[in-house]
Amino acid sequence: MRPLEILVPFLIGVYLLWLPNQRSRPIAVRGLPVTALLTMSLHFVLEGYRWQMIPLYGFTVVTLLTSRPAIAKNEMQARPFRIVLSLSLLAVSTVLPILLPVPSIPAPSGPYTVGTRIYELTDESRREIYSGRDEARRFQIQAWYPSEADSSNERAPWMTHADIYATAISEYLDLPSFFLDHLKLVKMPAYQNADAAATDTGFPVILFSHGWNGFNAQNTGQALQLASHGYVVVGVQHTYGAVVTVFEDGTIAKNNPSALPSGAPDDEYEQAARLLADQWAGDLGFALDFLEGQNENTESPFYRSLDLSRVGVYGHSTGGGAAIQFCGADARCKALLGMDPFMRPVSFEVMENGITQPSFFMFSQVWAYDTDSRNNRLFDPFYERLPDAFGVVYIEGTSHYDFSDLPLLSPLAPQLGLKGPINGKRVTVILEDYLLSFFDATLKGKPSGLFEDPSPYEEVKPK
Repeated sequence: MRPLEILVPFLIGVYLLWLPNQRSRPIAVRGLPVTALLTMSLHFVLEGYRWQMIPLYGFTVVTLLTSRPAIAKNEMQARPFRIVLSLSLLAVSTVLPILLPVPSIPAPSGPYTVGTRIYELTDESRREIYSGRDEARRFQIQAWYPSEADSSNERAPWMTHADIYATAISEYLDLPSFFLDHLKLVKMPAYQNADAAATDTGFPVILFSHGWNGFNAQNTGQALQLASHGYVVVGVQHTYGAVVTVFEDGTIAKNNPSALPSGAPDDEYEQAARLLADQWAGDLGFALDFLEGQNENTESPFYRSLDLSRVGVYGHSTGGGAAIQFCGADARCKALLGMDPFMRPVSFEVMENGITQPSFFMFSQVWAYDTDSRNNRLFDPFYERLPDAFGVVYIEGTSHYDFSDLPLLSPLAPQLGLKGPINGKRVTVILEDYLLSFFDATLKGKPSGLFEDPSPYEEVKPK
């Protein structure tokens, strides 16, 4: 809960608990229901209304109305049952905003403040194959980068058009459509459209590819961490594979289930998956083309700020497969990291030939333990062919979505299927350490002992 959300029930709790065996309260205590109402009003203005607080809003008003006689007469009847009942109702009213908090994305640890920008790209050389219309491929990217933000810059939202995204994510998770409306209140520790930080050598670039029904900002915490340490991180929003995409002209492109047809025969499914990965790899390549143009454009905020000879790529799930496909076909990729990489979309050629770039792979325990899965039966021989692999590990206690920001949505994330039993803060530390260390080693030439066995993290095991 946010500060004012915590203060409201605290004030009411103090009022209810104040020495019920005495006949009077100090005037400051008698005025606490009024103070709670004023605090709630301030919460509306500064923090913003959210539906999870409705029971607490109502309880605050009722407490004020029922306290009027005590305020006016400076007396109180000792009614223990009423006090216990009131405290119980207060506790119940506070449960919902605790279980569905406004997520807080942790500030990164690096020396740079972080800026962020969103671009809409159209690749006229490729046709859109999932919209049902004859049109060029159109998608979005979001960049997180070292910046020179100051007090004139505004904090950026976690996701633009959060009302649309929240509804789409809720429906994907089989929750009521309004369930995540409060995501529109989330700000991240990055500044909207801030100037890029000065650099003499250029910042290395890291591309990120999200998973099926994911979105470009699903790993924002990791992007912030990398950007704060001197990387330009570009999340690619894969239209019709993402949970939803909202374009500048108001067009809404929802996920197209036929792009990855659940329940289809294996050969049909894998043919569709490879077509999808090829389209997503094309998005990654065109995003790099765009960045090359920005690096040479004197009007661009990234003019001569990018070192495109040092490009890393990482992806989660289907995005991990797309990252492998891209690095197998495009020599501009200099390093690859996969998180629960989904192998079925990877082409026969890349599967057979492997990739030459330095690579590292991380699996959740759930995926690693499913040893007879189609994914593991494809990954294991692929990995054996890699000449420059840093290793492959899994993290005990994790499930598939632990690699993303989705566990931030609720303390009930394990029950909602959004994470494993591992402590969320702990897995964040592990992931960010491996991410930063891998790209520091491969793109900046900073050696790390983190990839030696055994890992300094007891939860990290060789796969």
